[in-house]
Amino acid sequence: MKSQDFLPNITDYKLIESGEVTQKASSNIALIKYWGKVEVQIPVNTSISYTLSNCYTKTKVKFKRKNTQGFEITVFLDGVESVQFKEKILNFFEIAQPFIPFIQSYSFEIHTENTFPHSSGIASSASGFAALALCFVDIEKQLGQIYSPQFSSIKASFIARLGSGSACRSIYEGLVVWGNHYAIKDSNKRYAIPYPYEVHAVFKNFCDTILVLEKNKKKISSTKGHELMNTNPYKEARIHSAQENAKELISVLKEGDISTFGKIVEHEALSLHAMMMTSDPAFILMHENTLVCIKKIWKFREASGLPLYFTLDAGSSVHLLYPQQDKTKIEAFIQEELLPLSIENSCIYDKVVFN
Repeated sequence: MKSQDFLPNITDYKLIESGEVTQKASSNIALIKYWGKVEVQIPVNTSISYTLSNCYTKTKVKFKRKNTQGFEITVFLDGVESVQFKEKILNFFEIAQPFIPFIQSYSFEIHTENTFPHSSGIASSASGFAALALCFVDIEKQLGQIYSPQFSSIKASFIARLGSGSACRSIYEGLVVWGNHYAIKDSNKRYAIPYPYEVHAVFKNFCDTILVLEKNKKKISSTKGHELMNTNPYKEARIHSAQENAKELISVLKEGDISTFGKIVEHEALSLHAMMMTSDPAFILMHENTLVCIKKIWKFREASGLPLYFTLDAGSSVHLLYPQQDKTKIEAFIQEELLPLSIENSCIYDKVVFN
C-alpha cells in the first residue's frame, strides 16, 4: 500500500459536535534494529520487535467542534498539563493532517498516562503515539469512515509512524515487522505488520527485565542519531547485516533456537551502538555500567548455561531477555548481581505474551 491509500474520503465525514475515545498501546523493543531514515520516518532497513505486555500508555482524547483556524490542543501527562508534549503533538499534526483532516475541525484535550516511569529505557514515544493514532482512527470511524479491523490497524500503524518511527510497531501484540524485506511477505516501510510466520512456543512467553542505569537526557537525540547515519562510512554494511539477521531470525524463531536468537539479538544491539561510535561526530549513549552489565551477563551465561541475553535501545538501559521457563534462576542472578548497577537498586519486570 502507498501513502495515498490512507487518504480518507472527506465527503463521507459526518462531523459531530463532540466526543471522547480511549485507547492504550504498549511499548516495544526491537530485536532487529533500524538505524537511519529516508523521507518522512521511512527506515533504511527492516526491524523486528517484541511488544511488551505491562509497559503501556493509556490515552483519552476529548474532541469538540470549533470554527477557528489552526490546531487547538491541550495535553495532560499524568494529570499535569505539558507544554513539551503539546509541541510534539502539534508537530505530529502538521505531518499527519492530510491523512486525518478532521483534526482541523476540532479542538482536542488529550490525557495520557504511562504504567512506567519516564527516562527508564522504555520507549514512551512509541506507545504514546501508537495510542494516539488508535484514538484518531476511532474518531474517524465515528465520523463515518468505514474500515475493516485489518485496515484500521494498518492505518493506525501508518499514522503512528508519522509521530515516531517505532510507534508503528506498538499497534500490535507479540512480534512485529516494519520495513521492506524480500523474505517477509507483506512487509512494508510505511506501516508495521504482525510477524507472519510460525513461532516456537518458547518465544511466545518471553521475559524482558529493563535495567535502568541513568536518567539523564540523552546527549544526542535519536532523531539526530538517525541523521548522522547518512554519512556513516559503515552505513551500507550495517544495512546489509540487519537484513541478513532478519532473514536468519525467521528460522530461529520457528525452530526455537534460543542460542542463535541470543547471538543475533546481542549482535544487533552492539551494532547499533557501533554506528553511533563511528558517526561524525561520534557519540556514546552507553553508561559505564552498561558494559559492566554486559560482561556480567556473558560470565553468568558461560558459567550457568542459562539463556540470559541482552539488547539495547538508543540509550544506556539494558533489556534482559530470557524464556519464562528459566525465570526463577535468572531473576535470582539479576537481583544479586545486576540490580546494584541500576538507579535506586530497581528494575522493571515485563514480558511479551502472544494471545
